[in-house]
Parts: sequence; structure tokens; C-alpha cells
Amino acid sequence: MGFAFEEIEETIRMVQSEKLDIRTITMGISLRDCSGDNADTIAEKIYDKITKKAENLVKVAEELESEFGIPIVNKRISVTPIAIVADNIEKDEFIKIASSLDKAAKNVGVNFIGGYSALVHKGFTDGDLNLINSIPQVLSETERVCSSVNVATTKAGINMDAVALMGKIIKDTAYRTKENDGIGAAKLVVFCNAPEDNPFMAGAFHGVGEGECVINVGVSGPGVVLAALSKLPKTADFGQISETIKKTSFKITRAGELIGRLAAQRLNTSFGILDLSLAPTPETGDSIANILESMGLSKCGSHGTTAALALLNDAVKKGGVMASSYVGGLSGAFIPVSEDAGMIEAVEAGALSLEKLEAMTCVCSVGLDMIAIPGDTPYETISAIIADEMAIGMINKKTTAVRIIPAPGKKEGDHVEFGGLLGHAPVMKVNSFSPKDFIERGGRIPAPLHSLNN
Repeated sequence: MGFAFEEIEETIRMVQSEKLDIRTITMGISLRDCSGDNADTIAEKIYDKITKKAENLVKVAEELESEFGIPIVNKRISVTPIAIVADNIEKDEFIKIASSLDKAAKNVGVNFIGGYSALVHKGFTDGDLNLINSIPQVLSETERVCSSVNVATTKAGINMDAVALMGKIIKDTAYRTKENDGIGAAKLVVFCNAPEDNPFMAGAFHGVGEGECVINVGVSGPGVVLAALSKLPKTADFGQISETIKKTSFKITRAGELIGRLAAQRLNTSFGILDLSLAPTPETGDSIANILESMGLSKCGSHGTTAALALLNDAVKKGGVMASSYVGGLSGAFIPVSEDAGMIEAVEAGALSLEKLEAMTCVCSVGLDMIAIPGDTPYETISAIIADEMAIGMINKKTTAVRIIPAPGKKEGDHVEFGGLLGHAPVMKVNSFSPKDFIERGGRIPAPLHSLNN
């Protein structure tokens, strides 16, 4: 796939004036050959393999930044779900493996490493339960480790025992990091239909169907899309808006394709996928909410927001998929509240509620993301929020997720501060009626009829 000089020239303009960046270059590494009889052996094998495979990841990314003038914000690693690699390890021993991941990530210079994960959509192994129960300790005692648990799929249904457990795990994780507003929970995602090639944190892991080592790239360009839409006349119809987004998404994705392929080549590994998701930042003008408002909404969260988001998500996919040989991951539009200045403003204005965000997740990438709720929210309520989001993913055959932070000591209207790309957020109102009896039923919600498609 060739790249014309004019494309590179336009990309430079988008970087300089419209906040285009490569959000992440993520190296996926298989750890399936790192199993062992005890935690010490596994930890040593993991550290040695990661530091060998990824030793030049940051160096190559920085060289590409310098050559093309495109910021590469994050350099990251994803690994095989640790519950698979260390299925024979006791709960108290998992911290040794997590510490090894953290140490390896620090050694090679990446800011996050994903894959402290378990896939339990149909049931638990003993190792799965040991890993899940270790998550609060791990996320409170490591700096760079990210965790995810897949509790549902369209094919298997929803493991409600796992959903109930994850409500408790999220509460405990937030409490153990209470001095930082519960930031541990910001590194933990609960999934339905988790993709195996997602480059974005905190949900990235290197799936069992993936190769030995790959480079996956996540692009970002809300500011570029907003700039393009701002040039349209106010009388432009939705067809014109869609066409503009498609063309812009194509250009953004081409930049990511170029960087991804060069990175893989220089690292002597395979190019995996390009995730063309629009990922906002807390910076003004780099917001998904502002894009939706540019279509004519007075404030994100008003009636019409879900329709506007559906248009945006669809147009991003249609434009981006033509610009890359391999599109994967999540690929759409993210709506993380704490990481989007426009979303934060909408919540503060009373326009955007938790219920409206849930409706929006029906038509965009992922789900309820980076949402702060009162610290005294019962675990059953958190589990029920997860269950609702998993149902949306299961029925609609799409990836959905929950990354929610019950901020210790905070109540509705307070603020939490995470810093960096994780941003800050107002604490949102949660429905006070209890789902306790519903969550305590346990078992598995069966897969929908349309999962039987063979």
C-alpha cells in the first residue's frame, strides 16, 4: 500500500492544527510458552520474554514520531490472558506474576501493559477465580498493569455469577486506591464479546488466536473530525455530514496504517490490525461530545444524541475500513466521560445521565467508560449496571464494556481527579432502587436465539 506525498503533507497539517495523533502502538506478545510449575518460574519466563520482544518498541516509536512529526502518545504491551498462562497458581501467588509484568513494562519504557485477564463468559476455572480475586491487590500494588474480565458473549450468554463477583472486585479495587480517588478501578474493564486484538487500555489482551508477536495501532482524531465538520454550512444535511466524516476518517486511518506497518517492519514482527476508533482526550477541541454538538445538539445528552452518535460511528467505520488492509479491535467512537471535556461539561450541565450513556452504548464502540459514581454505591448496583451493559452487547452481537469507578468518600456532584489521559470527572447520580435480589439469583442468562446461526 503506497502513500502519496500529498497525503503526508495533509497529515502534518492535521497534526499541527487539529490534534491528530496516534493514540497507541501496542505490541501483542504471546505468553503461552511461559507456563510453569510455580509462580516464580512463570514470572521469570514472562519478564524475560517481554523484555526481549519489546526491548526496541519505544525506541522505534520515538524514531517514527521524529521522522513523520506525528505524536505517538502511548507505547504499550498486551499479553496472553494471565489466567490461561498461570491457571495452576494460587491467589496469593499471582502478585508475583503481576509484579513481573509491571517490572517488565517499566524496563522497556511502556506506560501500560494489558492482559491481567480472564475469560469466564461460560464458567470459571480455579485459576480464573484465583486471578479475579487477586485483582484488587494487583491493581493497588502495581503501576502499569491493566486488567480485564470477559463475562459474556453472544454465543454463551451472560455469566451472572461472574457479573456479581465483578461488582465486589470493582468496589474493593477502588477502596484500596482511595487515596487517588479509586484510580485502580480505572485500570479494570468488564467485557462482553471482548476482541482479541484491541490495542487500547485498559482492556487490551493478546488473544489465544493471535500469533507470536504483532503490532496493533490505535489512531485518534476527534479534533480533525470536528475541524472538518466546522467547515460545513449550517444548512448541510446528514448525508453531507456523513460524507465529510467518512473522508476524514479515511485520512486519519491512512496515517495510522503508515506508522503501524513501518513499526512492524522495523521491529521485525507482524502488523496486526489498525483500530480506527475516535478516542477523545481531556483537551478542549478533542471531544466526541463536541462533534455531536456540532451537528446541531445544544448539549450532548439531549434528545437526538444517540442518533447523532450512530451516524458518527457508522461514518467512521465506512471511511476507515477503506484505508487499511486490516481493521480490527474496537473501531468506532469512544465515549469515556472523564477523558472527554465535552462529556464532562454535559454531565455538569445536567444534560448527560448514566441512563443516557447506556442508551448511547447501543450504537458506538465499547460501553460505559470512565464513569465516576458515589463511593457508597452497593456492589449489587454496580453488578446490575454491568449486567445491563452485557445484555446490550450480547443481544446486539457487539463489544460492550464497563469501566466504572465508585470513588471512595465521594458523593454525587463531587469531582475526582485521575490526571493525564484519564482526566477528571464529576461523580454521577446512580439509581437508588436496589437490584440486590436480581443479582443474587446467580447462574447464567442464556444466549439469544440468533446466536444459533450455524
